[in-house]
Amino acid sequence: MQAIMETLFDAVYLISVITIGILMIRESKGNPQFRLFGWMAVVLGAGDSFHLIPRAVALCTTGLENFTVALGIGKWITSVTMTVFYVLLYYVWRQRYGIRGQGGLTAVVHILAAARVLLCMMPQNQWLSADAPLSWGIYRNIPFALLGLLIIVLFYRSAKERKDSAFRWMWLTIVLSFAFYIPVVLWADAIPLIGMLMIPKTCAYVWTVLIGYFAMKRECKL
Repeated sequence: MQAIMETLFDAVYLISVITIGILMIRESKGNPQFRLFGWMAVVLGAGDSFHLIPRAVALCTTGLENFTVALGIGKWITSVTMTVFYVLLYYVWRQRYGIRGQGGLTAVVHILAAARVLLCMMPQNQWLSADAPLSWGIYRNIPFALLGLLIIVLFYRSAKERKDSAFRWMWLTIVLSFAFYIPVVLWADAIPLIGMLMIPKTCAYVWTVLIGYFAMKRECKL
């Protein structure tokens, strides 16, 4: 039952976010903000597919323990593409609110993203092992969490200052995604049931994508 339900959920998620991303790219009418948002959604879905598809195959066949390498590679790729997702979201923020300059802020975003990717590349992560060390799971997520926190603050402040009703909850979707993700990083190996938090985390990302899509549908008609 878990295999069927989880596979269906993941299939709906991947198809939905990638489809919405493609629609945004095609229907953005040259609006750079929404075209970029569309690419961001495609990166999200395509990156997650490297982990979720092998997981679905494993659950529906011989079990997760027989797909350690494929799942490890998928998790590594997803870790990198999620970093790219947040960098793109930063540039969506700049486009939406007409931000110019602030080179120092952009440098911080790039440094945090580079640090995250560099840490993900380190062999100590043991991506291909069934007993990957928790310590490196924490290390590589420190710059990632700081990057997420920065994006949360930027969208919260800008949406509030500009009275941007379309993006007023963008900050909350990111808060929720991290709130559900961090316990999984810390305790899922010891308490497997905590891994179920990845479902509401995924829903938070779908909400993020839908915010951009519905904003495009309204604003590109004006």
